[in-house]
Amino acid sequence: MAKTREQAQAAREAKLDELHESLTGAVEELVSGPDWARALAFAARFRSRSFNNTLLIWVAHAEAYEQGRVPEPFPSYVAGYKQWQALGRQVEKGQPGYQILAPMTGRFASATPQDAESWRRLSKGEKPRAGEVVRSKMVGVRPAYVWDASQTAGDPIPEPPAPRLLEGEAPAGLWGGLAAQVEAAGFAVLRVPHEGMIHGANGMTDYTANTVAVRENMDPAAQVKTLAHELGHVLLHGPDAEDARQHRGIGEVEAESVALMVGAAHGMDTSGYTIPYVSTWAARVDGKEPVEVVKATGERVRKTALAILDQLDTAQVSDGTPPSQDRDATHRETPAHVRPAPEPAPSRQVASLPEPGARPVPVPAVEGRGL
Repeated sequence: MAKTREQAQAAREAKLDELHESLTGAVEELVSGPDWARALAFAARFRSRSFNNTLLIWVAHAEAYEQGRVPEPFPSYVAGYKQWQALGRQVEKGQPGYQILAPMTGRFASATPQDAESWRRLSKGEKPRAGEVVRSKMVGVRPAYVWDASQTAGDPIPEPPAPRLLEGEAPAGLWGGLAAQVEAAGFAVLRVPHEGMIHGANGMTDYTANTVAVRENMDPAAQVKTLAHELGHVLLHGPDAEDARQHRGIGEVEAESVALMVGAAHGMDTSGYTIPYVSTWAARVDGKEPVEVVKATGERVRKTALAILDQLDTAQVSDGTPPSQDRDATHRETPAHVRPAPEPAPSRQVASLPEPGARPVPVPAVEGRGL
């Protein structure tokens, strides 16, 4: 007997509850520096997916591997059932998909789009009135399924070239691409001979002078990683950034996490980088549950890293979308955006610090050492 609408709705809500429970469990395990760094490196390989869906794929694939349903502990490419068919591949019999949260969008119209209260939702098939602007907006989520390439069979999947780095090398073109984005945000990039010129730090962002300084007496990989870290500060943390004010560790965690994702997307080894103890700072943000803090931070990092990567003309590792798929039209779940450069404010300089949970506070001069 066919399901009633109420039964179908109840089944969907049950699946959503199951997904949120799985997601909460995955986030609660991200309590140490190595765990957080591994999650970011994984997210960099599947950066077209939201941070939440990245964790859901991670957990589901690990379970499939433990059960012997897939041959490798980490997925390679993931796509929906019809998307695999469009690539000449078929999901193999008996291979359950990985549940993720797919966005549900609605169409909204307004004759005065500058007025946030003027937008009205269009019903299915409804046309806008004369002079109205139409925009799509996310209105909810629904359960959806994706499968790893190893769960499918059919036409071979082309392997795009991936960057290969020797120890200490910087990816070709990465410094110039990051520097261009720093400059586009209104900051000058300075290369200084040694850390003594920036108060013992590897890098420093000065929001008053609108400068980003990186010391030159490091190997090229360390220099470019530091520049990515400082670009994270530029895009996420002006003097008035609310989240960074609420807890001393969030600003540094976010900036270093952006650097990790940008580096991982270029094949850089991130295993030696320091990430503060996540549960420590997440547990101390007033009025917010630790799980929600970690999820929000992870998604802010992913969006910022994705916005940076999208503007780079560099060789990058796969983003988890099978080659030949129309990534922008089909797979990207949330649009990338870049925050505008912060407005000039009272004197504040930021240097990257290594101590877990530490982040510089407004001071006339910088103290501490860089990551």
